[in-house]
Amino acid sequence: MTQTLLCLGHGYCARRFVALHGASFARRIGTSRTGAPSAGMEMLRFDGDAAPALLAAARAADAVLISAAPGEAGDPFLGPLGEALAQGQGPLVYLSTIGVYGDSGGAWIDESAGTAAAAPRARRRIEAEAGWQALGRHAGRPVAVLRLGGIYGPGRNALIDVADGTARCIEREGQVFNRIHVDDIAGAIAAALAQRFDGVVNVVDDEPSPSCAPVRHAAQLLGVEPPAPERFEEASARMSPMALSFWADNRRVRNARLHALIGGALRYPTFREGLSALAAVPAGA
Repeated sequence: MTQTLLCLGHGYCARRFVALHGASFARRIGTSRTGAPSAGMEMLRFDGDAAPALLAAARAADAVLISAAPGEAGDPFLGPLGEALAQGQGPLVYLSTIGVYGDSGGAWIDESAGTAAAAPRARRRIEAEAGWQALGRHAGRPVAVLRLGGIYGPGRNALIDVADGTARCIEREGQVFNRIHVDDIAGAIAAALAQRFDGVVNVVDDEPSPSCAPVRHAAQLLGVEPPAPERFEEASARMSPMALSFWADNRRVRNARLHALIGGALRYPTFREGLSALAAVPAGA
């Protein structure tokens, strides 16, 4: 059993990883802005400055999961914790995004594609990836960069959006997106840590599909009418700059390396399996 897991950022993906795979670790430490308690975790407060307890955890951790997004000042943890982490020996996993690839015009791409994104938040991700990889080379630690598709799962999915009336069905000719169930993200993290994987992996489902596809499937599962389709050209006039940057990219992302990492099929190869499983869970479970 690996002794200590350190989660730098304890958000949706990190919490799910701990829930599904946390028993593999004798000690589990997480960070948040408040340090508020979280089940099964020792929580430490991090607001930009590393307290002695967090520095000690960074030096001692046998496995590190980094899931916090970089801000305008860059990655929040590299500066304060980089020197301490360089003294450790275990594997690191950094959760990034397929947004770093930018737009491929709908063409298929894999991990060999360049990181050509132009949006500022995507450029910050690219810089953060490079920073963690540089730390790994300096410290002799493997660094797995997991580039995630659109995340969904318990408490965060199209079933909820359709049920509460917030789902939208925006259509843009030829536009597709890759998604990934959070349980498959957790499985990829577990495999990367266990194998001390060093490199980049696209953590995405098997079927890039239009934006409306999961919404319509969710409506079918719930036995209700899906929301009326909206043309992107009209909907875009009311979108935020962040939403517009999301819709600016169109790509199909391959996941052969992910299948090799986990040693087989995804638990939820497409949104259909993922949403159907979520719909089968009793309310409140």
